[in-house]
Amino acid sequence: MPIRCETRKNSKLIFCGCLALLLLTVACQQAPQDTQAADQNAIKDLEAQWSKAAGAKNVDDVVSYYADDASVFSPNMPIATGKQAIRATWMQFIGSPGFSVSWESTKADVSRSSDLAYDTGTYQLTMNDPQGKPMSDRGKYMVAWKRQSDGKWKVTADIFNSDLPLTPPAAPAKKKK
Repeated sequence: MPIRCETRKNSKLIFCGCLALLLLTVACQQAPQDTQAADQNAIKDLEAQWSKAAGAKNVDDVVSYYADDASVFSPNMPIATGKQAIRATWMQFIGSPGFSVSWESTKADVSRSSDLAYDTGTYQLTMNDPQGKPMSDRGKYMVAWKRQSDGKWKVTADIFNSDLPLTPPAAPAKKKK
């Protein structure tokens, strides 16, 4: 009988030790920090800096906001994927006479894991038409961001489109009889 009582005491001791170790482990673990608000502000700050770079017509700075495999979905143009194609697209815009652009983020949302985000906003664009007269556009955009291995946010997808109504095509010239 004494052996059975001894075994019971050892079992209780082992159980209590394991329970204490478990409680200590749980108490020492830190809750994950919620960085969503800070990340949302970081995205909005990046958008403001990026808009300034575009307004200053600094192509190198503008392209630096994109990830290497990013895509730009510009209206009336094919998709530009990769920094070389994105640079060519931005050169086309910035090289246009009378070009000026600015945009502002109105909403940013970040994933719970803080590795993906998107933001939306509005833009204003001016450039000269084929006759050399300034034409203005305004519209909206959506940008997808991904946190890179170095912790920096980079654009992976950039799409924008106009709020202005489409211009109807010119009526065909009537044939003379």
